[in-house]
Amino acid sequence: MKAESYLEFEGNTPEEAIKKALKTLKLPRNQVLIEVVSEEEKGLFGMPGGKLAKIRVRIIKEQKKP
Repeated sequence: MKAESYLEFEGNTPEEAIKKALKTLKLPRNQVLIEVVSEEEKGLFGMPGGKLAKIRVRIIKEQKKP
């Protein structure tokens, strides 16, 4: 069985993490599969200092047509 390979990215929000991933990979959104691992968590009373949002990105490989 082949292991799936993915990259993880973090950001203040899942959308920010996705933008960072797409910019880093230089790919459009329709060429990657995105899984939100965890949402961001605010600090006490909504202050900064909580946890960042984390996503996993897999690149979609094009199937060769016979």
